[in-house]
Amino acid sequence: MKKILVIDDHEPMRRNVLMILEMEGFKPLNAENGRKGLELARKEKPDLILCDITMPETDGYAVLQALREDKETATIPFIFLTARGEKLDVRIGMNYGADDYLTKPVGHEELLAAIAARLERKRTFDERAQEQLSNVRFAPDFSSTATLEKLGLTPREAEVLLWVAQGKSNGDIGIITGTSEKTVKNHVTHIFEKLGVEGRNAATVRALQVLSAPTSRSKTSA
Repeated sequence: MKKILVIDDHEPMRRNVLMILEMEGFKPLNAENGRKGLELARKEKPDLILCDITMPETDGYAVLQALREDKETATIPFIFLTARGEKLDVRIGMNYGADDYLTKPVGHEELLAAIAARLERKRTFDERAQEQLSNVRFAPDFSSTATLEKLGLTPREAEVLLWVAQGKSNGDIGIITGTSEKTVKNHVTHIFEKLGVEGRNAATVRALQVLSAPTSRSKTSA
């Protein structure tokens, strides 16, 4: 079940969108302002976010900017849902990295069509990334972190990356290393920055490359 976060300080509008999402089989999440929405997005990692622009405490632009700057939320599809429909507003929203821009009041079908389009685009992107990963064969040696430290990582960051490359979640790594999940998340963020990558798949590929001598499947099957 896809999770969709709705961030809107206008309760009737938020309640109506949540009802539509629930009726269509989504798992709706909601926040009444930008600050709470940002916190919920980081915690729940929704599949898509619908967000108003004009809100107290933290407006929609600030929410989107913060999400795009966080490696773990940077690729979440984001749709502005707002009464501000001037071309300049649309341009500003797109410049911040919005995937779409719907003007209130938005119709039931228009809303669902926009959601479907953005979820499909994200699915295609993820499949291509996974295909790139699966098309390379590695024989990694996970017995030491020394090679990973040569990437400019600290011993602890290298250890975390070693487990990331083996498919472990932040929670799993926290248990293995005896640290909190939040600490592991901070290490992962630093790893992404040092490697110049945007997600776990890319970090995994980079780790496997230095832990083994990869050969493409096309070569091995020839």
